[in-house]
Amino acid sequence: MHKSGALKKKERRLRGSLYKYFRKDSGDAAGTSKGSCAAQPGPNMVKRVAIIGAGPSGLTSMKACLEEGMVPTCFESSDDMGGLWKFKEVSEPNRASIYRSLTINISKEMMCYSDFPIPADYPNYMHHSKILKYFRMYAEHFKLLEYICYQTLVKSVKQRPDYSRSGQWEVLTQSKDGQEERHVFDAVICCSGHYTYPHLPLKEFPGIETFEGKYFHSWDYKGPEDMQGKRVVVVGIGNSGGDIAVEGSRVAEQVYLSTRRGAWIVRQVSDNGLPLDMKYNTRFVHILFQLMPVSFLNWFGEGKVNAMYDHTMYAIKPNHRLFSQIPVFNDELPLKILSGSVVIKSNIKEIRGSTVEFEDDSVLEKVDVIVFATGYNYDFPFLPQNAMYKTGHRVGLYKHVFPPTLEHSTLAVVGFIHALGAIMPQAEIQARWVASVFKGTKKLPPTQTMIKSVEKDTKVIQKNFIVSKRTPLQVDFVDYMDDLAGEIGIRPSLLWLFFTDYALFKRLLWGPMTAYQYRVTGKGKWDGARKAIFTQFDRMYEPLKTRKVDGQDQGTSFAGLLFKLSLTAMVGGAAAYYVHARNPNTIPNLIARLRPQMA
Repeated sequence: MHKSGALKKKERRLRGSLYKYFRKDSGDAAGTSKGSCAAQPGPNMVKRVAIIGAGPSGLTSMKACLEEGMVPTCFESSDDMGGLWKFKEVSEPNRASIYRSLTINISKEMMCYSDFPIPADYPNYMHHSKILKYFRMYAEHFKLLEYICYQTLVKSVKQRPDYSRSGQWEVLTQSKDGQEERHVFDAVICCSGHYTYPHLPLKEFPGIETFEGKYFHSWDYKGPEDMQGKRVVVVGIGNSGGDIAVEGSRVAEQVYLSTRRGAWIVRQVSDNGLPLDMKYNTRFVHILFQLMPVSFLNWFGEGKVNAMYDHTMYAIKPNHRLFSQIPVFNDELPLKILSGSVVIKSNIKEIRGSTVEFEDDSVLEKVDVIVFATGYNYDFPFLPQNAMYKTGHRVGLYKHVFPPTLEHSTLAVVGFIHALGAIMPQAEIQARWVASVFKGTKKLPPTQTMIKSVEKDTKVIQKNFIVSKRTPLQVDFVDYMDDLAGEIGIRPSLLWLFFTDYALFKRLLWGPMTAYQYRVTGKGKWDGARKAIFTQFDRMYEPLKTRKVDGQDQGTSFAGLLFKLSLTAMVGGAAAYYVHARNPNTIPNLIARLRPQMA
């Protein structure tokens, strides 16, 4: 192994920083208890973990490793942290890229880390610059920046010759000046994301080589400047395609949005002006999904969405049902369609010069720009092929994190997940589980058990969701978060809280499914978690208090209170039955725990 003097010096500094990290008072870092590490581990006892990528997944992975007493080294190929959310005017090869106006479609309370709330005065749907600022605040607060090696590309990750005995990995990196170094790590976490490699299927568009205008992938889009006064076709009706069509329509002569399958379009602003996810991404709604037929829920949801704008009338209705695929979030697109600024078209059949013909035989002439919002391919080119277990359209990972066929559980993928929820809390709970496995406090099951679990997951995904090579993975947000929380021992017990802390129980059941729930109990418990849950709507309202308005709080009527209590009792009973059906020992064990307190 070749190891430079600079790297050795950095390791000594990292160990010293690790000691300081665990000796600091709990007030310095939310969620870190006083004396969580009683003594500095000896140099030979500290596990060194390589983390690839300093985006939101890499940041929380560093913190999780530190909390378990391990030393992380994060290799970041760019000159700054933030990953996808670091905007650059020119897209860089093999890196995620965003456009200048991008605003996240998940509200701030639903996307923040579990022990570091986003400032109350930040808007509920944040511009990318605010998101990057939040990540920087998080990294500075938990002292993560000193563990990042910038402008360092990971070229390969290989098993060491003594891997069967040690489980160690050799990581080959390249600096910005081309110098290569080899490092040895006890474990590796891949946090490289899956919006890095644009999918540009030009072969599916006959005649594209004859096109006389300009065409490019949405990965290269930064703003609508090149669309001024032009006739533009946007291919693909996902979130990026919808955003680009809307923004381009403000300056273009005309924008056409071409879609093969259509999409369900939902608003981010929900009933009473609340963020959509804070109103509907709740445990109560999740319980309804467990207890009621999916066909009924699709019928009800589609009716509610069509009440806003009839998807058939707007020519955007897809073939799939509402809950078979994550919908498109766009409040402006229906208005642009209604005003004629955006015209919906079918899939492109052929391109001839500046003429575009669609599958319904309609023809557009004098097209100037085509934007392909056709998604991304995913790949891990630096990982060994024997570490990747394939199943269906996807890379098979145990609980979407660990390769199931490796001899040692010292390689993990964090953030390679897709659900109707933010990546930040999902990556965080993955990282906490990974760190506990690396540390040895949690064990993975045998290989064959993991493979069976992976294959079962593939069947469930294929049954419940629309999947393809570019969208091979989707999970239920609440189920997945609770599953990993159960692995770590941090899942809140609603039944226990019903008897011991009813006020918190109500907020966990009815309130938004925020990540603070996973700091209420167990390892990594944060004393501020309960308060964060009780004040999450205060932080939602705070940025809206820009003008004093006279009004009186109407409060809750007696009839409304009675209805809510009745519904709580009904759902509580249903939840108890659901828990008992899954694990018959849960309720008797709960009663046994409560009996001494009631004596």
